[in-house]
Amino acid sequence: MKLKKTLLSTLILSFALTGCGGDDNNSNNDSSDIVDDVTDTSDAPVTPEETLKFYEALAADGVYLPYSVLRSDLIDHKTSLPFEVRNGGFGSAMFKDPQSDNRFYALTDRGPNATFTGEYGKGKKFPSPDYTPRIGLFEVSENGEISLIKTILMKRPDGSLITGLPNTSDLGGTGETPYNADGSPVLVDPTLPYDEETNPLKLDDYGLDPEGLVVLSDGSFWVSDEYGPHMVHFDANGVEIGRINAFAEDERNTHTLPAEFGYRRANRGMEGLAITPDEKTLVGIMQSTMYLPNSSVKNLDISRIVTVDTETGDVHQYLYKQEKTQNSNSEIMALSANEFILIERDGSFLYGGPNGAEAAKPDAMKRVYRIDLSTGTDLESVAPSVVAAAEAIAVPTLSQDPDLGLLINGNTLEQQVLEDGDWSTLAEHNIVPVEKTLVVDMVAEVDYPHDKMEGLWIINDEYLGVLNDDDFATWSTGGELEQKMLDTNTIDGNRLYIVPVDLSVTQ
Repeated sequence: MKLKKTLLSTLILSFALTGCGGDDNNSNNDSSDIVDDVTDTSDAPVTPEETLKFYEALAADGVYLPYSVLRSDLIDHKTSLPFEVRNGGFGSAMFKDPQSDNRFYALTDRGPNATFTGEYGKGKKFPSPDYTPRIGLFEVSENGEISLIKTILMKRPDGSLITGLPNTSDLGGTGETPYNADGSPVLVDPTLPYDEETNPLKLDDYGLDPEGLVVLSDGSFWVSDEYGPHMVHFDANGVEIGRINAFAEDERNTHTLPAEFGYRRANRGMEGLAITPDEKTLVGIMQSTMYLPNSSVKNLDISRIVTVDTETGDVHQYLYKQEKTQNSNSEIMALSANEFILIERDGSFLYGGPNGAEAAKPDAMKRVYRIDLSTGTDLESVAPSVVAAAEAIAVPTLSQDPDLGLLINGNTLEQQVLEDGDWSTLAEHNIVPVEKTLVVDMVAEVDYPHDKMEGLWIINDEYLGVLNDDDFATWSTGGELEQKMLDTNTIDGNRLYIVPVDLSVTQ
């Protein structure tokens, strides 16, 4: 491993990213939230010749992104001391700035949260319930520093700020109850007691839990999320200008996804989003097995990819087979019209993370794979078929259900895999997943210590940026909030790694 790291540090093509050795070196010591649309006061992006240089300074340990502090008044459940909820959180996705080689955009999710069951049912604690999901533009300078150039807050079509609070059931809400940090419900009017009619739980049909990001050459953004799932088009100022989801009755939609995507598993929705090089086709990947038709199929390795032509709404759908059941597909990026790279990971910590060294997982899986959609079966193109049964009654074997999608003998594909214990029946019907090849194993390459590997930055054909989600440096045990630690001395933070890869495309 030492030899591999030495070669990486001497050969890596970087932007002079000198790593941060301490935990707090990247804080701007600002206890306030980041202001919307921070003015870009830096010089114009420099040319590739001026920025792309060889440096030995970047070790495999990566470099931390800057952060501010959302709040520091909460008491850590484990230490009984105050801890920081950091902003931070720019790790759900990333995308190269089309206008600059040393800048990238990064995405937050719905804000700091923790699984919690209270008086009003299962849900999430939201330490900052009014938090607005956002996109940050970061720049890597020649002296090795990463700076936040500006922040774009996501807004409704009328320009008002969205939140990260859950949607109602009509738009795929799974009944997640929003709670405050103290366990009280988040209400429409926080000054009054709960009333189902006059002061209900505060939900947001424009609320997003963003996980996938695409930046177009015109400055606009597409974001996919874990709620609907929704694919939302924002202009350069963060104002919504279009939407795609699986709910045909949603009047905001410009196009509609197949209805089966409404069966997404809570917190494992459309985790990654890509755009083909011609900027015409969105490609979204679901994090894990969807609940098609219910949670009985949870422990499987079958996941789905969907493509949408943004002009016509034409949809295609493919299967992706994970290495382990309940793994997470956390990002997807386009190399060509058919070839993509994606993150597949588990949720474990190489060194144990918040659960301590005794919870270390030497077999932690954090990988990047290359796939080719043309090698998989397009589920939307599979025609219904029938076979003759006893008494000459025609029994369908393959059918397209308007709600559940492609069925085999009345089973969803997920049910069929569960029933068989493998993909054999799917294979018998020539339904195959996309082919995959390993690009990089980040545990083997850099001893990747984080649980969530979620962002990819295609720098060029030879180098790839990888970013983790730090969860706003927030963790929980039994629904009680605490600091998210990588080890006893290190608070988790958004950390950028750059690794050598082969991303060349011959076609």
